[in-house]
Amino acid sequence: QSQLVESGGGLVQPGGSLRLSCAASGFILDFYVIVWIRQAPGKVREGVLCISGSGDSTNYADSVKGRFTGSRDNAKNTAYLQMNSLKPEDTAVYYCAASRGSYCSAEMPTYEFHYWGQGAQVTVSS
Repeated sequence: QSQLVESGGGLVQPGGSLRLSCAASGFILDFYVIVWIRQAPGKVREGVLCISGSGDSTNYADSVKGRFTGSRDNAKNTAYLQMNSLKPEDTAVYYCAASRGSYCSAEMPTYEFHYWGQGAQVTVSS
C-alpha cells in the first residue's frame, strides 16, 4: 500500500523547535514534490512550503519564512519539516502531501496531491 506516514509532532513552548518527518512507502518519493500544509481550528488551510523532488528548490509561505526549513533525504524516502522559533499561531495539524511532477508551490491546490500523510498535531503553548 502506498502511503505517507508522519511523525514528530507534539507540544513545545514558544520559541522552541520541532521537526516533523514524512516517510513514503510503496512509491519512490524522488518523483514527487512535497508540500507541507497546516490546518488550525477555525482557520483556512495553509500551505507552508513546497520542496522539489531533488530538494534543490523550496518555496515558503511568508508566515514561516526564516523560521521553517524543508528538506528531504530521497535515499530514505523521507521528507522533513524543521520548525524553529515557534509561535502560538503555528499551532495546527500539519500534513505532508505529495504531487507527482515538477511544479512546486506552497499554494498548490489540493487536487494536485496524490498522497497525504495522516497529520501531526503541533501545539505551541507555555
